[in-house]
Amino acid sequence: MTTFAVTGAGGFIGSHLVERLLADGHEVRALVRYSSTSSIGFLDEAAVRWPQALTIEAGAVEDPGCINRLVDGADVVLHLAALIGIPYSYVAPHHYVQTNIIGTVNVLEAVRETGVGRMVHVSTSETYGTAQFVPISEHHPVHAQSPYAATKAGADQLALSYARSFDTPVVVIRPFNTYGPRQSARAFIPTVITQALASDEVRLGAISPRRDLTYVADTVDGMVRAAFATGVEGLEINLGTGVSHSVGEVAERIVAAVNPAAIIVHDEDRDRPAQSEVLELQSDITRARELLGYDPLTTLDQGLASTIQYMRDNLARYRVGEYLV
Repeated sequence: MTTFAVTGAGGFIGSHLVERLLADGHEVRALVRYSSTSSIGFLDEAAVRWPQALTIEAGAVEDPGCINRLVDGADVVLHLAALIGIPYSYVAPHHYVQTNIIGTVNVLEAVRETGVGRMVHVSTSETYGTAQFVPISEHHPVHAQSPYAATKAGADQLALSYARSFDTPVVVIRPFNTYGPRQSARAFIPTVITQALASDEVRLGAISPRRDLTYVADTVDGMVRAAFATGVEGLEINLGTGVSHSVGEVAERIVAAVNPAAIIVHDEDRDRPAQSEVLELQSDITRARELLGYDPLTTLDQGLASTIQYMRDNLARYRVGEYLV
């Protein structure tokens, strides 16, 4: 049995990760952001199924004392906590710096001081910007095109610098576009599904950008593998499928499955400024295959079917709206 400390545990990916770890027989300390409603995010079911193995802590990565308490005595730290909404990063960049950069420093310092055996720092493919070559390997230049991407790139470099400077046992995992049940409707797959379920019109911004879409169970599997793999400290490792699809193509697949009568409306006025739009992301997962034994198993159609069913069952939880690419 391994004791894991997970930041960002109540979110979309974090909750799936916590459930996977608990199902595998591990103990989990889950950090969720404190709220006046005592929300634990998407961990309600896990708290009922694994009450002895799951400890939920309310706090914030911006608080060093909170993080020190969370990781002290843990075997592995999985650091997912971050502000991730790209549009909001244009409005509140200081907030993103505090959470994504200062928060990561706090986790790195706690891992270094308490002697944790492995830290998995979760990055994002947005740090690459529009692909300068495809597929995108870990040698691709960093080219942040939003304040969000810039703070994640900064956090990545801090993690790598701790590995080089202090021998901190950290590995940087860089998922491409993860989707699946529980994802926020600000992401394009959930917003297409919710609109198609609720009306006969689906409104989108840009439909030409291409994304490497990875089902959440496959992303989580890569993270768990990174927690146990040997010889990966100080490395960056992509997680994806190696295949890209356009936003328009995926929207058409979803509409055909959910509401064939619906029409897709592309609103040119909703496109992002030219310099901020990431046009293509497609992963090279050679390193993940070789070092982690990673192999994404879920096809796009399988993943979309699972996500659609979840949205059907939980549509009342979502505010149906338009997607801002």
